[in-house]
Amino acid sequence: MAEENHFKNHHEDFMIACLELALIARQSGNNPVGSVIVKDGHIIARGVERVKEHNDITFHAEIEAIRSATELLNSQDLSGCTLYSTHEPCVMCSYLIRHSKIHTVVIGTTSGETGGIHSRFPLLLDKKIKKWGKPPKIVEGVLEKDCQEL
Repeated sequence: MAEENHFKNHHEDFMIACLELALIARQSGNNPVGSVIVKDGHIIARGVERVKEHNDITFHAEIEAIRSATELLNSQDLSGCTLYSTHEPCVMCSYLIRHSKIHTVVIGTTSGETGGIHSRFPLLLDKKIKKWGKPPKIVEGVLEKDCQEL
């Protein structure tokens, strides 16, 4: 039980960082989504939603965080990493998460019909695409109320 609480608090600390990034996104007129990538207990990359700012759909917070992490590590293999996001990654982001082999995905709130977990296209859960290997571990509902209030 104590170990479970440790992980819960740990997840909450990283989700607070995501919430701070989501506020930056909202202040610049974008959807309030923030994402961080953690390796060995440290944030190695951050992403802020900037779709409207750049007029480019690929500027999702999760994609920005993955871009930064792959550049920092000089590798597309992020298998030792955990991605945190205020919102369930969409199908587009989920494809990149799977391609990058991210080990764990922690989300605050769901995204409904466009999400990579709860939509008709649950790419984050798919076991049939062999080249992606095992799906990431999914942790949902971390600071959910705070993420929904955004």
